[in-house]
Amino acid sequence: MPYTQEQIKEMSEKLRNVKDEIGKFIVGQHEAVEFSLYSILADGHALLEGLPGLGKTMLIRTISEVLDLSFSRIQFTPDLMPADITGTSIIERNEDGKQKFVFKKGPIFSQMVLADEINRATPKTQSALLEAMGEKTVTVLGETREMSRPFFVLATQNPIEMEGTYPLPEAQMDRFLCKIHLPFPKKTELKEIMMRTTGSKEIKIEKVMNADEIVVAQQMVKEIIIAEEMIDYAVDLISATHFKDETSGEWTDYVQYGSGPRGLQSIIKLAKARAFLAGRLHVSIADIKIVALPALRHRILINYEGEAEGVEVDHLLLKLIEDVKQGASV
Repeated sequence: MPYTQEQIKEMSEKLRNVKDEIGKFIVGQHEAVEFSLYSILADGHALLEGLPGLGKTMLIRTISEVLDLSFSRIQFTPDLMPADITGTSIIERNEDGKQKFVFKKGPIFSQMVLADEINRATPKTQSALLEAMGEKTVTVLGETREMSRPFFVLATQNPIEMEGTYPLPEAQMDRFLCKIHLPFPKKTELKEIMMRTTGSKEIKIEKVMNADEIVVAQQMVKEIIIAEEMIDYAVDLISATHFKDETSGEWTDYVQYGSGPRGLQSIIKLAKARAFLAGRLHVSIADIKIVALPALRHRILINYEGEAEGVEVDHLLLKLIEDVKQGASV
């Protein structure tokens, strides 16, 4: 191990301080905060689905402030062009009066990017963002430029307004490490939100970490130990979304397409990140079970029968996690 146990535990303690600092400003939404941090630690990206006004923008802005990372917000609209995201080359005059092309970077070159309502942009514009997410590079006019490190995209979708939108194809949604649901706040949380946002008291956010420390933390997460039996259990979960036999539950009747290899990679990466944030050096069965739902909910396609009966993906996945037993091949 390049890093000692003491270094790993010290870094995980810092990250718990990051979580506490975020909680000073963001009320509730514990799952969204935790899985956003897991995604950053796993060097992946997250898809966030929730109603307008639930604090999606403030969540990612607060995380960027606590981690001392550059932040940009892209409001996706039908008339947004790929160059509005990646940037473009323009002609400028230098001191000698000569003209030359100068590349002006777009908002995608920030370390943390909020892609607000990504499904409102056309597929061509969506692909400009998804290319940067997958390859960590942007190619403009034949020249390839690398993204900043760390680089994290939190894309949002509105679940109630589908008119005039361009839903992400399953193959593109598969690029997201996890899909996070943002629930409506409880009454006590609504009251606390009102107190924090309408009062005269200003909440100051302190910087707890920086970009270099996040890159180190990402390397530490890769060194978290996972036993072979834990990997086998995760493989069984993925396989169970495809095959139906005597050990499968009735939920498989409603699945048209299951998860691919990226789903397995996401479960392992998120489970390692969760163990790391908890200060553990190994992945437990609880880590895999807890991260499986956000890691797979956007990778399962319901068939016609399931849609007709109003079956929800989350309900099917919870049944899957309950039916698949550790150590039992499916």
